[in-house]
Amino acid sequence: MPGFAAMGLVLAWMLGTHVQAGPAASLSIRVENLSATGGILRVGLYDRTHYPDDNSKPVASADVKVTGNEMVINLHGIAPGTYAIETFQDLNANGEMDMTWLGFPEEPFGFSRDIRPYLRKPSFNQVAFTVTPGENVQVIHLQTSVSIL
Repeated sequence: MPGFAAMGLVLAWMLGTHVQAGPAASLSIRVENLSATGGILRVGLYDRTHYPDDNSKPVASADVKVTGNEMVINLHGIAPGTYAIETFQDLNANGEMDMTWLGFPEEPFGFSRDIRPYLRKPSFNQVAFTVTPGENVQVIHLQTSVSIL
């Protein structure tokens, strides 16, 4: 019978079906305090390896047009593990977080566990949370650079 299991995996691969090694998770991210200015809400989910690098590719992400003062972003098919979320409201939709000449964010931003940084980006350990199989939720209140001073 082991041959049938191997054939099933090969068939799934040939049909383009994704076979996952373990139970998948989903993550609902509720983002509050969005500016009425609009723009694009950009959300990135990072593992420990990629979190410190601002140029790294997230494990999962979403870019959604802002339609109100709070939104829920749903990410599906996430492998269980430890992650961090970085998000910001791209007010001018230029694809990047605009900064002042002092290096402070000019656009609303937030992190998982609703951490409020003080003068620098929080460490992975400060914002890390565990994603378990099934449904997971994080709530993030966007903040401005005034709140980090």
